[in-house]
Amino acid sequence: MDKQRDFVLRTIEERGVKFIRLWFTDVVGTLKSVALAPAEVEGAFSEGVGIDGSAIEGLTRAFEADVLAHPDPATFQILPWRGEVDPTARMFCDITTPDGQPAVADPRNVLKRALAKAADRGFTFYTHPEIEFYLLKSSKLKNGRPVPVDSAGYFDNVPGGTAHDFRRRSVRMLEDLGISVEFSHHEAGPGQNEIDLRYADALATADNIMTFRTVIKEVAIEQGVYATFMPKPFSEHPGSGMHTHVSLFEGDTNAFFDAGGQYQLSQIGRQFVAGVLRHAPEITAVTNQFVNSYKRLWGGDEAPSYVTWGHNNRSALVRVPLYKPGKGQSARIEYRGIDSAANPYLAYALLLAAGLKGIEEGYELPPEADADVFDMTSAERRALGYEALPSSLDRALLIMEESELVAETLGEQVFNYVLLNKRREWSGYRAQVTPFELEANLEAL
Repeated sequence: MDKQRDFVLRTIEERGVKFIRLWFTDVVGTLKSVALAPAEVEGAFSEGVGIDGSAIEGLTRAFEADVLAHPDPATFQILPWRGEVDPTARMFCDITTPDGQPAVADPRNVLKRALAKAADRGFTFYTHPEIEFYLLKSSKLKNGRPVPVDSAGYFDNVPGGTAHDFRRRSVRMLEDLGISVEFSHHEAGPGQNEIDLRYADALATADNIMTFRTVIKEVAIEQGVYATFMPKPFSEHPGSGMHTHVSLFEGDTNAFFDAGGQYQLSQIGRQFVAGVLRHAPEITAVTNQFVNSYKRLWGGDEAPSYVTWGHNNRSALVRVPLYKPGKGQSARIEYRGIDSAANPYLAYALLLAAGLKGIEEGYELPPEADADVFDMTSAERRALGYEALPSSLDRALLIMEESELVAETLGEQVFNYVLLNKRREWSGYRAQVTPFELEANLEAL
């Protein structure tokens, strides 16, 4: 840690860094920032920086508002979009109480607690997200609708197109920040793009996702367009998911790999999947935390709506890919439920907790779904025991409220705040009279 701190202080001096942004995340997943002068960084490392936690949604209760932000020197990066005029860097922070205890409502700490629990069992949790988003001409609506930057489709090559230049610039900026990109391509919707980050431990991935969203927004501004991670901005086009490939390692060994297992998935891997499936409805209010999230889940277009698993089944909630048969290090599962607007710290903590519960309790993996679940009738799905994911934020909150797993993993304060915040959102949504209702009912009734 001292070497990392020394490196940060030396780099600030050598590169002439004028501002250091201390980044942290509220419970909803909004990135927060405090700018620090270079002379204050050494003190921030040793003592932290005092912030008023009551001003941050969900971070503290009003009567314990004083918290400290401790920058993590391992996350130091110079922000490339700031250029050489007044160079600016950032570091992610851990939030503590004044007596040095981790703040119970710090989302980064929620994930660190879950990772520590996995480490106690000898596991390291790796994640690899595929992040989808839409590029729009602006944030303004035209005739009540957003306007995409193009009309291209899945994997289309658009020479000279906005999205092509945008992805190239974004990938270069992410690489400058030390975030490795595996793939980038146009997605199925007009103006929809996907950029996949290379696998890393879950804490680094969550930090990278928060940085990624900022980079995408900054590049969009630079290029005169607008980027949105809204789960379902168009009713007739696919939503934006954040399919995440996950694996557990025991030291250098992939605990999900078994050369003789079905799809080369080990018993630990099968139990992990069983845990994720059993607890999926309970964690959906976090992995899909907005009213709009349920338009994606129940809007078709390969978004999963039922608690199933499969191999090459794109309608399944959990997919077990087999990209490199016999290569044990690449064994993993893909959770397809998370959308691009989720708080990655909380979502990954719950995904890990659900999988570990399956391992601890020895859950049995149900039979594989080898047919398209959407093509089945309701009776067929019932006969096969395929449980539906929550159909609305309201339903997801009712299920989450009864979940011991979610309450224990998030901690009492975060658990209660998520429920309070999201109930408020649902109440506001429910009170609306929508254009659909007016068009369908006003003249007919």
